[in-house]
Amino acid sequence: MSALIEAEHLTRILPATVPVTLVRDVSLTVGEREFIAITGPSGSGKSSLLYLLGLLDRPTGGTLRIAGQDTSAMDDDALARLRLEMLGFVFQFHFLLPEFTVSENVQLPMRKAGRLSAREMRERAAGLLEELGLAGHLDKRPDQLSGGQRQRVAVARALANDPHVVLADEPTGSLDSKSSEQVFQILRDLVRKRGKTVIAVTHDMDIAARADRRIHLVDGGVVSDERAAPAAV
Repeated sequence: MSALIEAEHLTRILPATVPVTLVRDVSLTVGEREFIAITGPSGSGKSSLLYLLGLLDRPTGGTLRIAGQDTSAMDDDALARLRLEMLGFVFQFHFLLPEFTVSENVQLPMRKAGRLSAREMRERAAGLLEELGLAGHLDKRPDQLSGGQRQRVAVARALANDPHVVLADEPTGSLDSKSSEQVFQILRDLVRKRGKTVIAVTHDMDIAARADRRIHLVDGGVVSDERAAPAAV
């Protein structure tokens, strides 16, 4: 199994009169086609670790390699390019731009990458949305969709540049049980059918129990890292 993400002794400390340690000496390797759930009590550093792994924040100490590339010496532009090429993000609150259509929201990462023509971007967005059951909603605004539909748009946006890894921060946290299950199945299919790796921070222990691997944090540190055969879904 090839390593996509390699973290060694990652630490994140917020400078203050009394410094606050968000992530404490975390070492882990993330391979291809893994579905990983990061769990832990509130304030345990789950989201902070996800943001470090996703290059949305820089560690105070330790090293992080993405696809073999050491990120510690990269400037902001190089990190942004690596994020666009390798990583996609889904958040609890979808963060769709209300002034843009569904299709335009999905195209945003493609525009930043600058690899496709306008026609190619529209076609790719349409294809992703169709796969996620949103073929009839391309020209709608986010406020015309249900919560579950908006989250599916966010998944399509995360897939816009065909990333190797999708990082999800409480992706079902604001959804009802039916929509939560739909989003879980979509994330599971990203691993099974598309060969992606998914790393999801979650408080939902049902989702965590059905992940291939569960990393549990307490006070910013890993206290368990368990691999299990995925349960039937």
